[in-house]
Amino acid sequence: MLKVVLKDGSVMDSNEEQGRRALRHTASHILAQAVKRLYPKAKLAIGPTIENGFYYDFDVEETFTMEILEKIEVEMRKIVKEELKLERSVLSREEALKFMEEKGESYKVELINDLPEDEELTFFKQGDFIDLCAGPHVLSTSKVKALKLISVAGAYWRGSEKNKMLQRIYGTAFAKKSELDEYLNMLEEAKKRDHRKLGKELKLFALMDEGPGFPFFLPNGVVLKNKLIEYWRELHKTYGYVEIETPMILNKKLWETSGHWDHYKENMYTVNIDEEEFAIKPMNCPGGMLVYKLEAHSYRDLPMRVGEIGRVHRHELSGALHGLMRARAFTQDDAHIFMLPEQIKDEIKGVIRLIDEVYGRFGFKYRVEFSTRPENSMGSDEEWELAESSLQGALEEINMDFKINAGDGAFYGPKIDFHLEDSIGRTWQCGTIQLDLQLPQRFNLQYIGSDGEKHTPIVIHRVIFGSIERFIGILIEHFEGKFPTWISPVQVKILPISELYNDYAEAVVNKLTENNIRVTKDFRAEKIGYKIREARSERLPYIIVIGEKEQNSGSISLRSRKNGDEGSCILEDFISRITQEIDSKMLDE
Repeated sequence: MLKVVLKDGSVMDSNEEQGRRALRHTASHILAQAVKRLYPKAKLAIGPTIENGFYYDFDVEETFTMEILEKIEVEMRKIVKEELKLERSVLSREEALKFMEEKGESYKVELINDLPEDEELTFFKQGDFIDLCAGPHVLSTSKVKALKLISVAGAYWRGSEKNKMLQRIYGTAFAKKSELDEYLNMLEEAKKRDHRKLGKELKLFALMDEGPGFPFFLPNGVVLKNKLIEYWRELHKTYGYVEIETPMILNKKLWETSGHWDHYKENMYTVNIDEEEFAIKPMNCPGGMLVYKLEAHSYRDLPMRVGEIGRVHRHELSGALHGLMRARAFTQDDAHIFMLPEQIKDEIKGVIRLIDEVYGRFGFKYRVEFSTRPENSMGSDEEWELAESSLQGALEEINMDFKINAGDGAFYGPKIDFHLEDSIGRTWQCGTIQLDLQLPQRFNLQYIGSDGEKHTPIVIHRVIFGSIERFIGILIEHFEGKFPTWISPVQVKILPISELYNDYAEAVVNKLTENNIRVTKDFRAEKIGYKIREARSERLPYIIVIGEKEQNSGSISLRSRKNGDEGSCILEDFISRITQEIDSKMLDE
Protein backbone atom coordinates (compact mmCIF):
# COMPACT_ATOMS: atom_id res chain seq x y z
CA MET A 1 0.00 0.00 0.00
CA LEU A 2 1.36 3.40 -1.04
CA LYS A 3 0.87 6.73 0.68
CA VAL A 4 -0.25 9.43 -1.80
CA VAL A 5 -0.43 13.22 -1.70
CA LEU A 6 -3.78 14.64 -2.80
CA LYS A 7 -4.55 18.03 -4.35
CA ASP A 8 -5.43 19.52 -0.96
CA GLY A 9 -2.06 18.43 0.43
CA SER A 10 -3.41 15.66 2.63
CA VAL A 11 -1.59 12.33 2.72
CA MET A 12 -3.58 9.10 2.70
CA ASP A 13 -3.07 5.37 2.35
CA SER A 14 -4.19 4.34 -1.14
CA ASN A 15 -5.93 1.27 -2.39
CA GLU A 16 -4.22 -0.64 -5.22
CA GLU A 17 -5.83 1.34 -8.05
CA GLN A 18 -5.35 4.77 -6.44
CA GLY A 19 -1.74 3.94 -5.65
CA ARG A 20 -1.04 2.80 -9.20
CA ARG A 21 -2.53 6.00 -10.65
CA ALA A 22 -0.49 8.16 -8.26
CA LEU A 23 2.68 6.19 -9.04
CA ARG A 24 2.18 6.65 -12.78
CA HIS A 25 1.32 10.32 -12.37
CA THR A 26 4.63 10.77 -10.57
CA ALA A 27 6.33 8.82 -13.37
CA SER A 28 4.93 11.31 -15.91
CA HIS A 29 6.54 14.14 -13.90
CA ILE A 30 9.81 12.18 -13.79
CA LEU A 31 9.57 11.89 -17.60
CA ALA A 32 9.03 15.66 -17.96
CA GLN A 33 11.91 16.39 -15.60
CA ALA A 34 14.22 14.06 -17.55
CA VAL A 35 13.26 15.66 -20.88
CA LYS A 36 13.88 19.16 -19.48
CA ARG A 37 17.30 18.07 -18.22
CA LEU A 38 18.28 16.67 -21.62
CA TYR A 39 16.42 19.24 -23.76
CA PRO A 40 16.11 22.47 -21.74
CA LYS A 41 14.29 24.28 -24.56
CA ALA A 42 11.47 21.71 -24.64
CA LYS A 43 8.06 23.15 -23.73
CA LEU A 44 5.74 21.13 -21.52
CA ALA A 45 2.08 20.49 -22.36
CA ILE A 46 0.14 17.88 -20.36
CA GLY A 47 1.06 14.56 -18.74
CA PRO A 48 -1.88 12.53 -17.39
CA THR A 49 -2.21 8.93 -16.37
CA ILE A 50 -4.09 6.61 -18.72
CA GLU A 51 -5.12 2.98 -18.58
CA ASN A 52 -1.96 0.90 -18.12
CA GLY A 53 0.38 3.89 -18.00
CA PHE A 54 0.90 7.58 -18.66
CA TYR A 55 2.04 10.00 -21.34
CA TYR A 56 3.48 13.49 -21.59
CA ASP A 57 3.25 15.90 -24.56
CA PHE A 58 6.26 18.01 -25.54
CA ASP A 59 6.90 20.82 -27.98
CA VAL A 60 10.55 20.24 -28.89
CA GLU A 61 12.72 20.71 -31.99
CA GLU A 62 14.37 17.28 -31.76
CA THR A 63 12.49 14.33 -33.24
CA PHE A 64 12.15 11.73 -30.50
CA THR A 65 13.24 8.28 -31.67
CA MET A 66 13.31 5.02 -29.77
CA GLU A 67 17.06 5.57 -29.27
CA ILE A 68 16.35 8.96 -27.67
CA LEU A 69 13.64 7.38 -25.52
CA GLU A 70 16.28 5.00 -24.17
CA LYS A 71 18.44 7.99 -23.15
CA ILE A 72 15.45 9.67 -21.50
CA GLU A 73 14.68 6.45 -19.65
CA VAL A 74 18.24 6.32 -18.28
CA GLU A 75 17.82 9.88 -17.00
CA MET A 76 14.47 8.95 -15.43
CA ARG A 77 16.12 6.14 -13.48
CA LYS A 78 18.70 8.61 -12.16
CA ILE A 79 15.85 10.81 -10.90
CA VAL A 80 14.28 7.80 -9.19
CA LYS A 81 17.57 7.04 -7.42
CA GLU A 82 17.84 10.64 -6.27
CA GLU A 83 14.82 9.96 -4.01
CA LEU A 84 13.34 13.42 -4.61
CA LYS A 85 10.38 14.31 -2.38
CA LEU A 86 7.14 15.49 -3.98
CA GLU A 87 6.30 18.84 -2.42
CA ARG A 88 2.97 20.58 -2.96
CA SER A 89 2.46 24.36 -3.10
CA VAL A 90 -0.29 26.81 -4.03
CA LEU A 91 0.16 29.98 -6.10
CA SER A 92 -2.22 32.79 -6.86
CA ARG A 93 -3.28 33.16 -10.48
CA GLU A 94 -0.96 36.13 -10.93
CA GLU A 95 1.98 34.30 -9.35
CA ALA A 96 1.31 31.18 -11.40
CA LEU A 97 1.12 33.07 -14.69
CA LYS A 98 4.30 35.03 -13.92
CA PHE A 99 6.13 31.84 -12.93
CA MET A 100 5.21 29.98 -16.12
CA GLU A 101 5.78 33.00 -18.37
CA GLU A 102 9.30 33.42 -16.95
CA LYS A 103 9.98 29.76 -17.70
CA GLY A 104 8.65 30.18 -21.25
CA GLU A 105 5.98 27.50 -20.69
CA SER A 106 3.32 28.93 -23.04
CA TYR A 107 1.13 25.83 -22.92
CA LYS A 108 0.93 26.00 -19.13
CA VAL A 109 0.04 29.71 -19.38
CA GLU A 110 -2.84 28.81 -21.70
CA LEU A 111 -4.05 26.12 -19.30
CA ILE A 112 -3.97 28.51 -16.34
CA ASN A 113 -5.89 31.17 -18.26
CA ASP A 114 -8.58 28.64 -19.15
CA LEU A 115 -9.11 27.43 -15.58
CA PRO A 116 -12.07 28.84 -13.62
CA GLU A 117 -11.29 31.99 -11.62
CA ASP A 118 -11.99 30.24 -8.33
CA GLU A 119 -9.80 27.20 -9.17
CA GLU A 120 -7.00 26.68 -6.66
CA LEU A 121 -3.71 26.48 -8.59
CA THR A 122 -1.58 23.71 -7.11
CA PHE A 123 1.98 22.82 -8.08
CA PHE A 124 4.14 19.80 -7.31
CA LYS A 125 7.93 20.11 -6.98
CA GLN A 126 10.59 17.40 -7.08
CA GLY A 127 14.16 18.64 -6.86
CA ASP A 128 14.66 21.40 -9.45
CA PHE A 129 11.49 20.51 -11.35
CA ILE A 130 8.05 22.01 -10.67
CA ASP A 131 4.82 21.53 -12.61
CA LEU A 132 1.24 22.76 -12.54
CA CYS A 133 -0.67 19.74 -11.29
CA ALA A 134 -3.66 18.65 -9.24
CA GLY A 135 -2.04 15.36 -8.19
CA PRO A 136 -2.23 12.80 -6.70
CA HIS A 137 1.41 11.74 -6.32
CA VAL A 138 3.44 9.29 -4.31
CA LEU A 139 5.69 10.83 -1.64
CA SER A 140 9.02 10.34 -3.42
CA THR A 141 10.43 9.52 -6.84
CA SER A 142 12.06 6.48 -5.19
CA LYS A 143 8.65 4.75 -5.06
CA VAL A 144 8.68 4.35 -8.86
CA LYS A 145 10.60 1.09 -8.72
CA ALA A 146 9.98 -0.07 -12.29
CA LEU A 147 9.33 2.10 -15.35
CA LYS A 148 9.49 1.80 -19.11
CA LEU A 149 8.97 4.20 -22.03
CA ILE A 150 6.90 2.39 -24.63
CA SER A 151 6.47 4.58 -27.70
CA VAL A 152 6.27 8.07 -29.16
CA ALA A 153 3.54 9.50 -31.38
CA GLY A 154 2.26 12.79 -32.72
CA ALA A 155 -0.58 14.53 -30.87
CA TYR A 156 -2.28 17.82 -31.61
CA TRP A 157 -2.34 20.29 -28.72
CA ARG A 158 -5.73 19.89 -27.04
CA GLY A 159 -6.71 17.32 -29.68
CA SER A 160 -7.46 19.91 -32.37
CA GLU A 161 -6.04 19.63 -35.89
CA LYS A 162 -5.99 23.44 -35.92
CA ASN A 163 -3.28 23.42 -33.25
CA LYS A 164 0.41 22.50 -33.37
CA MET A 165 1.46 18.86 -33.52
CA LEU A 166 3.34 17.89 -30.36
CA GLN A 167 5.35 14.76 -29.55
CA ARG A 168 3.69 12.40 -27.09
CA ILE A 169 5.83 9.92 -25.16
CA TYR A 170 3.95 6.95 -23.72
CA GLY A 171 5.23 4.99 -20.76
CA THR A 172 4.21 2.79 -17.88
CA ALA A 173 5.31 2.28 -14.29
CA PHE A 174 4.84 -0.26 -11.52
CA ALA A 175 5.83 -0.59 -7.89
CA LYS A 176 7.53 -3.96 -8.61
CA LYS A 177 9.80 -5.07 -11.44
CA SER A 178 7.97 -8.39 -11.67
CA GLU A 179 4.73 -6.52 -12.49
CA LEU A 180 6.49 -4.51 -15.20
CA ASP A 181 8.00 -7.68 -16.70
CA GLU A 182 4.57 -9.31 -16.78
CA TYR A 183 3.10 -6.25 -18.51
CA LEU A 184 5.91 -6.07 -21.09
CA ASN A 185 5.44 -9.78 -21.87
CA MET A 186 1.77 -9.06 -22.45
CA LEU A 187 2.70 -6.24 -24.87
CA GLU A 188 4.93 -8.63 -26.82
CA GLU A 189 2.08 -11.12 -27.02
CA ALA A 190 -0.25 -8.32 -28.12
CA LYS A 191 2.10 -7.45 -31.01
CA LYS A 192 1.78 -11.00 -32.34
CA ARG A 193 -2.00 -10.71 -32.08
CA ASP A 194 -2.31 -7.21 -33.60
CA HIS A 195 -5.63 -7.30 -35.47
CA ARG A 196 -4.26 -5.09 -38.24
CA LYS A 197 -1.48 -7.59 -38.98
CA LEU A 198 -3.70 -10.68 -38.68
CA GLY A 199 -6.57 -8.98 -40.52
CA LYS A 200 -4.28 -8.56 -43.51
CA GLU A 201 -2.80 -12.08 -43.29
CA LEU A 202 -6.22 -13.72 -42.99
CA LYS A 203 -7.71 -11.48 -45.69
CA LEU A 204 -10.41 -10.13 -43.41
CA PHE A 205 -10.16 -6.39 -44.05
CA ALA A 206 -7.93 -3.75 -45.61
CA LEU A 207 -6.94 -0.25 -44.55
CA MET A 208 -6.30 2.06 -47.49
CA ASP A 209 -5.03 5.60 -47.93
CA GLU A 210 -8.06 6.33 -50.11
CA GLY A 211 -10.29 5.97 -47.04
CA PRO A 212 -8.44 6.70 -43.78
CA GLY A 213 -10.58 5.45 -40.92
CA PHE A 214 -12.97 3.67 -43.31
CA PRO A 215 -12.08 -0.06 -43.35
CA PHE A 216 -12.62 -2.20 -46.46
CA PHE A 217 -14.11 -5.58 -45.52
CA LEU A 218 -12.97 -8.47 -47.72
CA PRO A 219 -14.96 -11.68 -48.41
CA ASN A 220 -13.63 -13.52 -45.33
CA GLY A 221 -14.30 -10.49 -43.15
CA VAL A 222 -17.83 -10.11 -44.46
CA VAL A 223 -18.55 -13.76 -43.60
CA LEU A 224 -17.29 -13.18 -40.05
CA LYS A 225 -19.28 -9.97 -39.67
CA ASN A 226 -22.46 -11.54 -41.04
CA LYS A 227 -22.14 -14.53 -38.72
CA LEU A 228 -21.97 -12.17 -35.73
CA ILE A 229 -25.02 -10.27 -37.00
CA GLU A 230 -26.94 -13.51 -37.61
CA TYR A 231 -26.19 -14.58 -34.04
CA TRP A 232 -27.26 -11.15 -32.76
CA ARG A 233 -30.58 -11.35 -34.63
CA GLU A 234 -31.26 -14.91 -33.52
CA LEU A 235 -30.66 -14.04 -29.87
CA HIS A 236 -32.62 -10.78 -29.93
CA LYS A 237 -35.64 -12.54 -31.41
CA THR A 238 -35.50 -14.97 -28.48
CA TYR A 239 -35.32 -12.03 -26.02
CA GLY A 240 -38.38 -10.30 -27.51
CA TYR A 241 -36.82 -7.57 -29.66
CA VAL A 242 -38.05 -6.25 -33.00
CA GLU A 243 -35.61 -4.76 -35.50
CA ILE A 244 -35.80 -1.47 -37.38
CA GLU A 245 -33.57 0.44 -39.80
CA THR A 246 -33.33 4.23 -39.79
CA PRO A 247 -31.80 6.56 -42.42
CA MET A 248 -28.10 7.31 -42.44
CA ILE A 249 -28.61 11.00 -43.28
CA LEU A 250 -31.10 13.16 -41.36
CA ASN A 251 -31.95 16.84 -41.19
CA LYS A 252 -30.07 19.26 -38.94
CA LYS A 253 -33.32 20.00 -37.03
CA LEU A 254 -33.35 16.42 -35.70
CA TRP A 255 -29.82 16.79 -34.32
CA GLU A 256 -30.76 20.12 -32.74
CA THR A 257 -33.67 18.43 -30.99
CA SER A 258 -31.48 15.56 -29.77
CA GLY A 259 -28.77 17.96 -28.55
CA HIS A 260 -26.05 16.49 -30.77
CA TRP A 261 -25.80 19.66 -32.88
CA ASP A 262 -24.77 21.66 -29.82
CA HIS A 263 -22.65 19.03 -28.08
CA TYR A 264 -21.25 16.82 -30.84
CA LYS A 265 -21.18 18.80 -34.10
CA GLU A 266 -17.37 18.72 -34.44
CA ASN A 267 -17.52 14.93 -34.68
CA MET A 268 -20.30 14.87 -37.28
CA TYR A 269 -20.08 14.82 -41.07
CA THR A 270 -22.52 17.25 -42.67
CA VAL A 271 -23.92 17.67 -46.18
CA ASN A 272 -26.23 20.14 -47.94
CA ILE A 273 -29.29 18.70 -49.69
CA ASP A 274 -31.87 20.93 -51.40
CA GLU A 275 -30.25 23.96 -49.75
CA GLU A 276 -30.79 22.49 -46.28
CA GLU A 277 -28.16 21.17 -43.88
CA PHE A 278 -28.16 17.48 -43.04
CA ALA A 279 -25.83 15.25 -40.97
CA ILE A 280 -24.65 11.70 -41.44
CA LYS A 281 -25.72 10.04 -38.22
CA PRO A 282 -23.07 9.53 -35.52
CA MET A 283 -25.63 7.63 -33.41
CA ASN A 284 -28.82 5.69 -34.04
CA CYS A 285 -30.81 7.00 -31.07
CA PRO A 286 -32.67 10.00 -32.58
CA GLY A 287 -33.97 7.91 -35.47
CA GLY A 288 -35.28 5.38 -32.97
CA MET A 289 -37.15 8.14 -31.15
CA LEU A 290 -38.88 9.16 -34.41
CA VAL A 291 -39.95 5.56 -35.05
CA TYR A 292 -41.58 5.41 -31.60
CA LYS A 293 -43.53 8.59 -32.36
CA LEU A 294 -45.07 7.16 -35.53
CA GLU A 295 -47.86 5.50 -33.54
CA ALA A 296 -49.80 6.20 -30.38
CA HIS A 297 -48.87 3.90 -27.49
CA SER A 298 -50.62 2.59 -24.41
CA TYR A 299 -48.98 1.42 -21.20
CA ARG A 300 -50.06 -2.06 -22.36
CA ASP A 301 -47.61 -1.80 -25.30
CA LEU A 302 -44.66 -1.36 -22.99
CA PRO A 303 -41.95 -2.46 -22.71
CA MET A 304 -41.04 -2.11 -26.39
CA ARG A 305 -37.63 -3.57 -27.21
CA VAL A 306 -36.40 -2.14 -30.51
CA GLY A 307 -33.03 -3.12 -32.00
CA GLU A 308 -31.05 -1.65 -34.89
CA ILE A 309 -27.89 -2.74 -36.68
CA GLY A 310 -27.04 0.80 -37.73
CA ARG A 311 -24.11 2.22 -39.68
CA VAL A 312 -22.74 5.39 -38.05
CA HIS A 313 -19.98 7.86 -38.93
CA ARG A 314 -17.89 9.97 -36.55
CA HIS A 315 -15.04 12.31 -37.36
CA GLU A 316 -12.10 10.98 -35.37
CA LEU A 317 -8.75 12.77 -35.47
CA SER A 318 -6.30 11.06 -37.82
CA GLY A 319 -3.84 10.48 -34.98
CA ALA A 320 -6.48 8.59 -32.99
CA LEU A 321 -7.34 6.10 -35.75
CA HIS A 322 -6.35 2.51 -34.97
CA GLY A 323 -7.53 -0.16 -37.39
CA LEU A 324 -10.95 -1.50 -36.43
CA MET A 325 -10.55 -0.37 -32.82
CA ARG A 326 -10.96 3.33 -33.66
CA ALA A 327 -12.52 4.02 -37.05
CA ARG A 328 -14.60 6.76 -38.62
CA ALA A 329 -17.32 4.43 -39.88
CA PHE A 330 -18.67 1.45 -37.98
CA THR A 331 -21.79 -0.56 -37.23
CA GLN A 332 -23.49 -0.31 -33.84
CA ASP A 333 -25.74 -3.02 -32.46
CA ASP A 334 -28.05 -0.56 -30.79
CA ALA A 335 -31.30 -1.20 -29.02
CA HIS A 336 -33.75 1.09 -27.27
CA ILE A 337 -36.22 -0.16 -24.72
CA PHE A 338 -39.25 2.07 -24.11
CA MET A 339 -40.82 1.26 -20.75
CA LEU A 340 -42.77 2.29 -17.67
CA PRO A 341 -40.90 3.47 -14.56
CA GLU A 342 -41.83 0.30 -12.68
CA GLN A 343 -40.36 -1.86 -15.48
CA ILE A 344 -36.84 -0.42 -15.29
CA LYS A 345 -35.36 -2.98 -12.92
CA ASP A 346 -36.68 -6.05 -14.75
CA GLU A 347 -35.59 -4.71 -18.14
CA ILE A 348 -32.10 -3.95 -16.83
CA LYS A 349 -31.82 -7.50 -15.52
CA GLY A 350 -32.98 -8.83 -18.90
CA VAL A 351 -30.31 -6.83 -20.74
CA ILE A 352 -27.63 -8.05 -18.31
CA ARG A 353 -28.68 -11.67 -18.92
CA LEU A 354 -28.46 -11.07 -22.67
CA ILE A 355 -25.02 -9.46 -22.44
CA ASP A 356 -23.80 -12.27 -20.18
CA GLU A 357 -24.96 -14.87 -22.71
CA VAL A 358 -23.18 -13.14 -25.59
CA TYR A 359 -19.87 -12.63 -23.80
CA GLY A 360 -19.95 -16.15 -22.41
CA ARG A 361 -20.39 -17.47 -25.94
CA PHE A 362 -16.93 -16.11 -26.81
CA GLY A 363 -15.31 -17.10 -23.51
CA PHE A 364 -14.93 -13.58 -22.17
CA LYS A 365 -14.75 -12.75 -18.49
CA TYR A 366 -15.90 -9.22 -17.69
CA ARG A 367 -16.20 -6.69 -14.91
CA VAL A 368 -19.01 -4.20 -14.40
CA GLU A 369 -18.89 -0.50 -13.54
CA PHE A 370 -21.90 1.57 -12.44
CA SER A 371 -21.59 5.30 -13.15
CA THR A 372 -23.72 7.81 -11.25
CA ARG A 373 -24.93 11.38 -11.76
CA PRO A 374 -22.31 13.85 -13.08
CA GLU A 375 -22.12 17.52 -12.13
CA ASN A 376 -23.44 18.81 -15.47
CA SER A 377 -26.48 16.55 -15.49
CA MET A 378 -29.97 17.35 -16.77
CA GLY A 379 -33.16 16.35 -14.99
CA SER A 380 -34.64 16.52 -11.51
CA ASP A 381 -33.32 14.95 -8.30
CA GLU A 382 -36.36 12.67 -8.26
CA GLU A 383 -35.66 11.37 -11.76
CA TRP A 384 -32.03 10.65 -10.94
CA GLU A 385 -32.93 8.96 -7.68
CA LEU A 386 -35.33 6.64 -9.53
CA ALA A 387 -32.80 5.91 -12.28
CA GLU A 388 -29.82 5.24 -10.02
CA SER A 389 -31.73 3.16 -7.49
CA SER A 390 -33.23 1.06 -10.31
CA LEU A 391 -29.88 0.32 -11.94
CA GLN A 392 -28.09 -0.39 -8.69
CA GLY A 393 -31.03 -2.43 -7.41
CA ALA A 394 -31.01 -4.60 -10.54
CA LEU A 395 -27.29 -5.31 -10.13
CA GLU A 396 -27.72 -6.17 -6.46
CA GLU A 397 -30.73 -8.43 -7.04
CA ILE A 398 -28.76 -10.64 -9.43
CA ASN A 399 -25.71 -10.56 -7.11
CA MET A 400 -23.56 -8.90 -9.76
CA ASP A 401 -20.20 -7.61 -8.51
CA PHE A 402 -19.70 -4.02 -9.63
CA LYS A 403 -17.62 -0.94 -9.02
CA ILE A 404 -19.23 2.47 -8.55
CA ASN A 405 -17.84 5.34 -10.63
CA ALA A 406 -19.29 8.31 -8.76
CA GLY A 407 -20.15 11.22 -11.03
CA ASP A 408 -19.14 9.46 -14.26
CA GLY A 409 -22.61 8.92 -15.74
CA ALA A 410 -23.90 10.51 -18.94
CA PHE A 411 -25.47 13.96 -18.63
CA TYR A 412 -28.88 12.42 -19.39
CA GLY A 413 -28.73 9.42 -17.06
CA PRO A 414 -26.68 6.82 -15.14
CA LYS A 415 -25.09 3.87 -16.92
CA ILE A 416 -23.61 0.40 -16.52
CA ASP A 417 -20.45 -0.44 -18.49
CA PHE A 418 -19.10 -3.91 -19.24
CA HIS A 419 -15.32 -4.34 -19.55
CA LEU A 420 -14.22 -7.55 -21.29
CA GLU A 421 -11.03 -9.34 -20.33
CA ASP A 422 -9.36 -11.06 -23.27
CA SER A 423 -7.13 -14.12 -23.37
CA ILE A 424 -3.96 -12.16 -22.51
CA GLY A 425 -5.49 -10.13 -19.70
CA ARG A 426 -6.30 -6.86 -21.48
CA THR A 427 -9.64 -5.18 -20.86
CA TRP A 428 -11.96 -3.65 -23.46
CA GLN A 429 -15.04 -1.53 -22.78
CA CYS A 430 -17.77 -2.87 -25.07
CA GLY A 431 -21.28 -3.25 -23.70
CA THR A 432 -23.12 -0.42 -22.01
CA ILE A 433 -26.58 0.15 -20.57
CA GLN A 434 -27.65 3.79 -20.28
CA LEU A 435 -30.84 4.98 -18.68
CA ASP A 436 -32.08 8.06 -20.54
CA LEU A 437 -34.18 10.68 -18.77
CA GLN A 438 -33.84 13.40 -21.42
CA LEU A 439 -34.31 12.26 -25.03
CA PRO A 440 -37.89 11.05 -24.39
CA GLN A 441 -38.70 14.56 -23.14
CA ARG A 442 -36.80 16.32 -25.94
CA PHE A 443 -38.74 14.31 -28.53
CA ASN A 444 -42.02 14.57 -26.61
CA LEU A 445 -42.50 10.80 -26.48
CA GLN A 446 -45.72 9.74 -24.82
CA TYR A 447 -47.92 6.83 -23.85
CA ILE A 448 -51.38 6.68 -22.34
CA GLY A 449 -51.14 5.35 -18.81
CA SER A 450 -53.62 3.22 -16.88
CA ASP A 451 -55.05 6.49 -15.53
CA GLY A 452 -55.95 7.64 -19.04
CA GLU A 453 -53.38 10.46 -18.92
CA LYS A 454 -50.34 11.11 -21.10
CA HIS A 455 -46.95 10.13 -19.65
CA THR A 456 -43.33 10.12 -20.85
CA PRO A 457 -41.69 6.69 -21.16
CA ILE A 458 -38.28 5.85 -19.74
CA VAL A 459 -35.71 4.72 -22.34
CA ILE A 460 -32.80 2.32 -22.04
CA HIS A 461 -30.01 2.69 -24.60
CA ARG A 462 -27.84 -0.40 -24.81
CA VAL A 463 -25.19 -2.02 -26.98
CA ILE A 464 -23.55 -5.42 -26.61
CA PHE A 465 -20.87 -5.61 -29.28
CA GLY A 466 -20.67 -1.81 -29.21
CA SER A 467 -19.06 -1.37 -32.60
CA ILE A 468 -19.27 -4.64 -34.52
CA GLU A 469 -16.05 -3.75 -36.32
CA ARG A 470 -14.26 -3.07 -33.05
CA PHE A 471 -15.64 -6.30 -31.59
CA ILE A 472 -14.19 -8.16 -34.59
CA GLY A 473 -10.83 -6.52 -33.86
CA ILE A 474 -11.08 -7.72 -30.26
CA LEU A 475 -12.03 -11.25 -31.40
CA ILE A 476 -9.08 -11.37 -33.80
CA GLU A 477 -6.67 -10.55 -30.99
CA HIS A 478 -8.49 -12.63 -28.35
CA PHE A 479 -8.44 -15.79 -30.48
CA GLU A 480 -5.18 -14.87 -32.28
CA GLY A 481 -7.09 -15.38 -35.53
CA LYS A 482 -8.08 -18.93 -34.51
CA PHE A 483 -11.83 -18.35 -34.55
CA PRO A 484 -14.32 -20.87 -33.18
CA THR A 485 -15.56 -23.06 -36.01
CA TRP A 486 -19.06 -21.55 -36.06
CA ILE A 487 -17.81 -18.06 -36.99
CA SER A 488 -14.64 -19.05 -38.86
CA PRO A 489 -14.88 -17.60 -42.39
CA VAL A 490 -13.45 -20.85 -43.78
CA GLN A 491 -14.17 -23.97 -41.74
CA VAL A 492 -12.50 -26.67 -43.84
CA LYS A 493 -9.81 -26.69 -46.53
CA ILE A 494 -9.44 -29.61 -48.94
CA LEU A 495 -5.93 -30.55 -50.11
CA PRO A 496 -5.51 -33.30 -52.75
CA ILE A 497 -2.01 -34.81 -52.79
CA SER A 498 -1.94 -34.61 -56.59
CA GLU A 499 -4.22 -33.91 -59.51
CA LEU A 500 -5.05 -37.63 -59.67
CA TYR A 501 -7.36 -37.13 -56.70
CA ASN A 502 -9.00 -33.86 -57.74
CA ASP A 503 -12.29 -35.49 -58.75
CA TYR A 504 -12.73 -37.22 -55.40
CA ALA A 505 -11.61 -34.04 -53.60
CA GLU A 506 -14.21 -32.07 -55.57
CA ALA A 507 -16.89 -34.57 -54.49
CA VAL A 508 -15.85 -34.01 -50.84
CA VAL A 509 -16.08 -30.23 -51.37
CA ASN A 510 -19.60 -30.61 -52.80
CA LYS A 511 -20.73 -32.89 -49.97
CA LEU A 512 -19.52 -30.42 -47.32
CA THR A 513 -21.09 -27.48 -49.15
CA GLU A 514 -24.43 -29.31 -49.34
CA ASN A 515 -24.29 -29.52 -45.53
CA ASN A 516 -23.75 -25.73 -45.19
CA ILE A 517 -20.09 -26.09 -44.23
CA ARG A 518 -17.83 -23.30 -45.45
CA VAL A 519 -15.11 -24.99 -47.45
CA THR A 520 -12.31 -24.02 -49.79
CA LYS A 521 -9.85 -26.08 -51.81
CA ASP A 522 -6.24 -25.97 -52.96
CA PHE A 523 -5.79 -27.85 -56.25
CA ARG A 524 -2.41 -26.30 -57.08
CA ALA A 525 0.39 -28.55 -58.30
CA GLU A 526 2.43 -28.00 -55.14
CA LYS A 527 3.91 -30.50 -52.71
CA ILE A 528 1.40 -31.55 -50.05
CA GLY A 529 3.72 -30.55 -47.20
CA TYR A 530 3.86 -27.00 -48.54
CA LYS A 531 0.07 -26.85 -48.94
CA ILE A 532 -0.47 -28.14 -45.41
CA ARG A 533 1.93 -25.56 -43.93
CA GLU A 534 0.20 -22.79 -45.83
CA ALA A 535 -3.26 -23.97 -44.75
CA ARG A 536 -2.12 -24.12 -41.12
CA SER A 537 -0.90 -20.52 -41.36
CA GLU A 538 -4.49 -19.59 -42.26
CA ARG A 539 -5.48 -20.85 -38.77
CA LEU A 540 -8.35 -22.94 -40.12
CA PRO A 541 -10.31 -25.26 -37.81
CA TYR A 542 -9.95 -28.28 -40.14
CA ILE A 543 -7.79 -29.48 -43.05
CA ILE A 544 -8.70 -32.54 -45.12
CA VAL A 545 -6.00 -34.32 -47.13
CA ILE A 546 -7.05 -36.54 -50.03
CA GLY A 547 -4.79 -39.21 -51.53
CA GLU A 548 -4.95 -42.70 -53.01
CA LYS A 549 -5.90 -44.38 -49.71
CA GLU A 550 -8.76 -41.94 -49.08
CA GLN A 551 -10.03 -42.17 -52.65
CA ASN A 552 -10.03 -45.98 -52.62
CA SER A 553 -11.73 -46.26 -49.22
CA GLY A 554 -14.12 -43.30 -49.63
CA SER A 555 -12.68 -41.72 -46.48
CA ILE A 556 -10.75 -38.56 -45.60
CA SER A 557 -7.50 -37.82 -43.75
CA LEU A 558 -8.33 -35.23 -41.12
CA ARG A 559 -6.19 -32.58 -39.42
CA SER A 560 -7.67 -30.29 -36.78
CA ARG A 561 -6.31 -27.08 -35.33
CA LYS A 562 -6.86 -28.47 -31.86
CA ASN A 563 -5.52 -32.03 -32.16
CA GLY A 564 -3.22 -31.97 -35.17
CA ASP A 565 -3.16 -35.08 -37.39
CA GLU A 566 -6.21 -37.19 -36.47
CA GLY A 567 -5.73 -39.80 -39.19
CA SER A 568 -8.37 -41.50 -41.32
CA CYS A 569 -12.03 -40.60 -40.84
CA ILE A 570 -15.36 -41.41 -42.49
CA LEU A 571 -16.65 -38.26 -44.22
CA GLU A 572 -20.19 -38.63 -42.84
CA ASP A 573 -18.83 -38.90 -39.30
CA PHE A 574 -16.84 -35.71 -39.79
CA ILE A 575 -19.87 -33.89 -41.18
CA SER A 576 -21.88 -34.94 -38.13
CA ARG A 577 -19.07 -33.79 -35.81
CA ILE A 578 -18.51 -30.36 -37.38
CA THR A 579 -22.26 -29.73 -37.77
CA GLN A 580 -22.76 -30.34 -34.06
CA GLU A 581 -19.80 -28.05 -33.32
CA ILE A 582 -21.31 -25.28 -35.49
CA ASP A 583 -24.88 -25.65 -34.26
CA SER A 584 -23.86 -25.55 -30.60
CA LYS A 585 -21.49 -22.63 -31.22
CA MET A 586 -18.75 -24.45 -29.36
CA LEU A 587 -15.52 -22.79 -28.28
CA ASP A 588 -12.28 -24.50 -29.26
CA GLU A 589 -11.01 -25.02 -25.71
